[in-house]
Amino acid sequence: MKPSVLFLSLLFLSLSLTAQDYYYPKSGAQWAQRSPESFGLSSEKINAVVSFAQANEYSESRDLRIAILNGFRQEPYHEILGPTKKRSGPAGMILKNGYLIASWGDTKRVDMTFSVTKSYLATVAGLALQEGHIQSLDDKVYPYIWDNTFDGAHNEKITWTHLLHQTSDWSGQLWGGYDWADRPPQTGSIDDWKYRTLHEPGTHYKYNDVRVNVLAYALLQVWRKSLPLVLKEKIMDPIGASDSWRWFGYDNSWVVMDGYKVQSVSGGGHSGGGLFINTEDHARFGLLYLSKGKWNGKTLIDSTWIDQALVPATANPNYGMLWWLNNKTGSNYIPEISDKMYYAAGFGGNFIMIFPEEDLVIVTRWLAPNKREDFLKLVAKALR
Repeated sequence: MKPSVLFLSLLFLSLSLTAQDYYYPKSGAQWAQRSPESFGLSSEKINAVVSFAQANEYSESRDLRIAILNGFRQEPYHEILGPTKKRSGPAGMILKNGYLIASWGDTKRVDMTFSVTKSYLATVAGLALQEGHIQSLDDKVYPYIWDNTFDGAHNEKITWTHLLHQTSDWSGQLWGGYDWADRPPQTGSIDDWKYRTLHEPGTHYKYNDVRVNVLAYALLQVWRKSLPLVLKEKIMDPIGASDSWRWFGYDNSWVVMDGYKVQSVSGGGHSGGGLFINTEDHARFGLLYLSKGKWNGKTLIDSTWIDQALVPATANPNYGMLWWLNNKTGSNYIPEISDKMYYAAGFGGNFIMIFPEEDLVIVTRWLAPNKREDFLKLVAKALR
């Protein structure tokens, strides 16, 4: 090979490797910014995405106690059991290769994030598998949790995978909440629903916060320490997250663990509680997943867990292990966006969207949920 050809080949290889490098913000540091044009994107099109998010705010009250009670008033016995917080207006960030190419609103403000919490809970489950607290996600949960939480012919068949896929049809009561009272059918008799025949675990998907809280309780039992502490030590501190985030359960969800009182946290803010966090910390978490569990070269989450978490549930092609998927075979598929895109989603338009093929992370706060598809179509245009 001629020297000039060799030089050009090495230069091309160097540029290719550089293009794949990610920027990881240091703790407390101002996020490094780059222009969209530096990545071959259009500022005009990116600004259109931002303007759309700003113009399409979630329409319910900024007093989230009111929004919660209005949003779940069809549920019998529903009440607020954990902390709430008045929300801000729209906010968000767009990262390309880790660099900030756009932001809007107050990205440092701590807000409730509702069911985005579930994807953080899934991460704690992945860490439990990684560190041997759970031997296999296909294990039945019953032998791990010897109290009566998983007693009974049906509940004893439930595996960790079933809980993570929301296909367990777990039956029971936890912290005053009944499985059958969470998002019941809009029509028919509540008694018919309450005494229905249960689905075989793994065969039927049902979004249900009581069952997610059962997963959180089961993970507390195997970790034997506070799940927020696990998340802080294993994930949030290593990625340089702020000290402002909090993860709450309910006023009545305290248990004694090895002689200490510990709160079993909730997987969302359905009855208050869940993760309270700012937009920038969400963006760091999204960047960690975009990087397949590595942060600045250090592995925090095994990439095999991330791959496993993104395998579609048999009963719902749009759902993995507490992560939503843009799966071609699912009813929520958006063809303008890559089918590799996946996201965490929470009540009120809270999203962490991860685009592996585009090296992109987008965080939105309080985007009108019915405008998500239109928002993503604008993102698709900006990526062309």
